[in-house]
Amino acid sequence: MHRWTSLQDVPADLGPTVATLGNFDGVHRGHRAVLETVTTLARERGLAAVAVTFEPHPVAVLHPDRAPKEIAGLEHRLDLLEEAGLDGVVVIEFTVEYARLSPEDFVVETFVDALHADAVVVGQDTRFGLGNSGDVGTMRELGEMHGFDVVVQHTAGALAHGQRTWSSTSLRQAIADGDMTEASRILDRLHRVSGTVVHGHHRGRELGYPTANLGPDRVGMVPADGVYAGWLERPGRPPSDPDRRLPAAISVGTNPTFDDVLERSVEAYVLDRTDLDLYGETVWVDFVSRLRGNVRFGSVDELTAQMADDVDRSRALLSGG
Repeated sequence: MHRWTSLQDVPADLGPTVATLGNFDGVHRGHRAVLETVTTLARERGLAAVAVTFEPHPVAVLHPDRAPKEIAGLEHRLDLLEEAGLDGVVVIEFTVEYARLSPEDFVVETFVDALHADAVVVGQDTRFGLGNSGDVGTMRELGEMHGFDVVVQHTAGALAHGQRTWSSTSLRQAIADGDMTEASRILDRLHRVSGTVVHGHHRGRELGYPTANLGPDRVGMVPADGVYAGWLERPGRPPSDPDRRLPAAISVGTNPTFDDVLERSVEAYVLDRTDLDLYGETVWVDFVSRLRGNVRFGSVDELTAQMADDVDRSRALLSGG
């Protein structure tokens, strides 16, 4: 998949495309409904399937006080968009100046001049241009003016399953609640936080459970404080390496038993392994299920007994792969 960091990077000879736009934060099932329409239509027409996305999130630029927590980092999003079958993604740097483009200027600059769109697929709640004044109706009018089809994917953004929705808003709420079962349903995969392993207080090692502590560069929305069962993956290792993907018990929070930990951390203990040296390595932490909330224990002995139980429960939960 081609990854372009501006519209100017798109080659002039790309040819006609089937295109879409969105933030695609998390690339959840609602997003993938749109992407499936894009790739299917592109294959039918013999054209390239291309998505336009923004970095940073527009709300983070225009209303920093209301900026949503980032579900997945840009590189993870791009990997997921590639897995969805796209031929190319344009990442547009979103700025205050860029936000001043009128809906027509945005469409002409993006879909007409740069991507030569034969069709544009949008969700029913798509908004674009100055003050989000452009909507599906605007896109249809512009499509008629500039010669591209507009396809509306009615399951985009809020694809109902029962009484809940597949949307970035509902996904953020599930992660904030520590409800990894619901988050996994919306994502159709496990929620991931990634980062570089750094030195922490080494308290886990002293207690017999050495942990990989993700540094301040970690990316991905951190779930509610508590203890989780999950997986630690080492993307630098070959897929066939047995030490690439390892079962883990994951702690999120400040560890209230000790008063010297003030900032939230994400730490993963690889089950039954004390021989791993992960410092400086980039790892992925995938969350399967929340085992419990954080508790302030009266003694170190009580804490270590609970940690042993957490490990046993994690092992039982993850034993099926």
